[in-house]
Amino acid sequence: MLYPEEMLYEEMSFISYYYHWSAREVEALDHRSRRRWCEQISAIHEKQDLSSGQEKSILDWRSI
Repeated sequence: MLYPEEMLYEEMSFISYYYHWSAREVEALDHRSRRRWCEQISAIHEKQDLSSGQEKSILDWRSI
């Protein structure tokens, strides 16, 4: 079973945007690592949003 291409690009874009990693660096990650990085980025932003009083982060990462 192949991982959906749209989701792959979504994860890659998310990580590249926040960590400023190149496409080559993000492509080298396996699926589990990419998901973990996406979850960590989201957790950081959720903490910041909670401390600022915002109700929900726009950066919520969906569970697969």
